[in-house]
Amino acid sequence: MSDMDEQGIPAPEGAADIIETEYEIGQDNIDGQVGPFGFDIHNPVFLVSGLAVVAFVFYTLALPEQAGSVFNWLFGAVTKGFDWFFLGAANIFVLFCLYLIVSPLGSVRLGGADATPDYTYVGWFAMLFAAGMGIGLMFYGVSEPMSHFSSAFGGVASEGGARTDWAPLGGAGGDEAEAIRLGMAATIFHWGLHPWAIYAVVALALALFSYNKGLPLTIRSAFYPILGERVWGWWGHAIDTLAVFATLFGLATSLGFGATQANAGLSELFGIPINDTVEVLLISGITSVALISVLRGLDGGVKILSEINMGLAFLLLLFVLIAGPTLAILSGFADYLVAYVEYLPALANPVGREDVNFMQGWTSFYWAWWISWSPFVGMFIARVSRGRSVREFVICVLLIPSMVCVLWMSVFGGVAIQQVVQDGYTAAQDAELPLQLFKMLDALPLAGITSLIGIVLVIVFFVTSSDSGSLVIDTITAGGKVDAPVPQRVFWCVFEGAVAIVLLLSAGGLASLQSMVISTGLPFTVVLLLMCFAIWRGLRAERG
Repeated sequence: MSDMDEQGIPAPEGAADIIETEYEIGQDNIDGQVGPFGFDIHNPVFLVSGLAVVAFVFYTLALPEQAGSVFNWLFGAVTKGFDWFFLGAANIFVLFCLYLIVSPLGSVRLGGADATPDYTYVGWFAMLFAAGMGIGLMFYGVSEPMSHFSSAFGGVASEGGARTDWAPLGGAGGDEAEAIRLGMAATIFHWGLHPWAIYAVVALALALFSYNKGLPLTIRSAFYPILGERVWGWWGHAIDTLAVFATLFGLATSLGFGATQANAGLSELFGIPINDTVEVLLISGITSVALISVLRGLDGGVKILSEINMGLAFLLLLFVLIAGPTLAILSGFADYLVAYVEYLPALANPVGREDVNFMQGWTSFYWAWWISWSPFVGMFIARVSRGRSVREFVICVLLIPSMVCVLWMSVFGGVAIQQVVQDGYTAAQDAELPLQLFKMLDALPLAGITSLIGIVLVIVFFVTSSDSGSLVIDTITAGGKVDAPVPQRVFWCVFEGAVAIVLLLSAGGLASLQSMVISTGLPFTVVLLLMCFAIWRGLRAERG
C-alpha cells in the first residue's frame, strides 16, 4: 500500500500513514451490523435499495399497464434527449483508456509493486468473456449484423419500426458489398472498444482504490480523491445505491433477453410454446441454478461455469466457422475491422446526426446498457485482476475481449448474411430476433446438436450473469465486504430474477427492460466521467 500525497487523495494534514488512517475511519463507518434473517445491514444502502426493489416489483405486478406506459415514456425521453451525452461520454472513456496505455501511469501495478496475479491468463480471460457480454453475444450475434446489413442496403424498417437513414455514415447506395461492410462496422462499433472501455474504467477504479489504497471494494471508494471523508456519508450512500439500481436493471435486461432466446430455441427444437409462462419458468429455474453457484462462491461456482462457457462457445464458434464459408469469413474478418476504423468517426460522432433511429434506438440503448452493467462487470473484473499492471490490465480488458466480440460477430453474422446473399436462404432474416440464431444454424449440418448447444450456452451465460451479479450487488450493499452473509446473496439472486419476470410481464415486455436500463444508465454515466478524474489523481499519487 502506498502513501498518498496532497496531489492524490485529500486527507487531514500531518498524517504520515494517511491511507491507513483514512481506511480505518472509513471502515468504522461502513461495517454495518448483522440484522434479522442474517442480513448485513450496511447503513441505508441495503435498506434503501432492497425496499425500493421490493416496492418496484409490487408496483409493476399490480399496475402492469400503467408501468408499461411509464417505461415507454422513459425510453423515448432519455434516448431522444440525451443521445449526444451517451455518445460523447463513451468517446471520452475510450480516449482515457488509450491514454493510460501509452502514459507512464500504466506502469502502476494493481496491488502494489510486488503483487502477482491471482489467476492465469486462461482463467482470467474466461471470466472476462463470460461476465462481460455472454447473453448479448448469443442474442445479437446473428440479428444485429443482419439488421444493419438490411437497413444499409435497402433502408428497411429498423427494430423499432422506423426506417433507418444511413446517409451520415456514407450509406451503401444499393451496393451489396458495401452494405455488408457498413452493417458489420456498425455492429463492431457496439461490441468493440467503447463498451469495454466503459468496463475498464469502473474495474480499474475499483481495483486501484481497493488493492493499492486499502479502501473497501465498493463504488464509493473510487470517489475518495474527489469527496474525501464524505464518501462514508450520504454522498457515498447515494453512489452505492445508484450502482445497485443500475446493476440490477442491467442484469434484468440480460436475463430477459436470455429467457426469450432460450424459449425460442426450445420451441424450434422441441416444439415448446413461446409464451410468458415458459419464460417465467425459465427465469425461475435458471435463477435456482444460479443460487447454487452463488453459494459456492467465486472460485467454486462462477470461475468453473465461466470456463465451461468459454469452452462451449469456442466449440460452437469453431463449428460455424468450419461449416460455413470459411475463407469468406476469415477474409471478411480483416475487411470488417478496416471498415470499422473507416466508419468509426461517423459512428462515434455525437452531433449533427440524421440517422436518429440508429443513434437513439441502437447506440444510445447499448451505451446505457453497458454503463448500467459496469458496476457489476467492473467489480467482477476488479476482483479477478489483482497483480496486473495498469497497462496490461487496460490492454487486455480493452483489446482482447473486443477482438473476441469482433470474431464472434464476423462468424455468426457473416454466415447469416452469406446465406442470404449467396444462397437466397432468408429464414434467419425473416425470423424474430430471439429465433434468428437457431434459423441460421438450421441451414448448417448437425442443426439439432448445434441448436441444443446454443440453448445450453444461453442458459449457462444466464447463470453466470446472475450469480456473479448477485455477488457484486451483495458486496456493494455490504459496504465492500466480499464475504457477506449467505442469506443476503440469496436475497439479491432471487430478486434479480423477480425484477426480470415482472418487467417481462408488464405491458411493454422487453421494451420495459430496455427502458429501465437506459433510465438508470443516464445518471451513472456522470458517475463514470467523474471516475476517470479520480483514477488519474489516484495513479499520479501512486507514482509520486
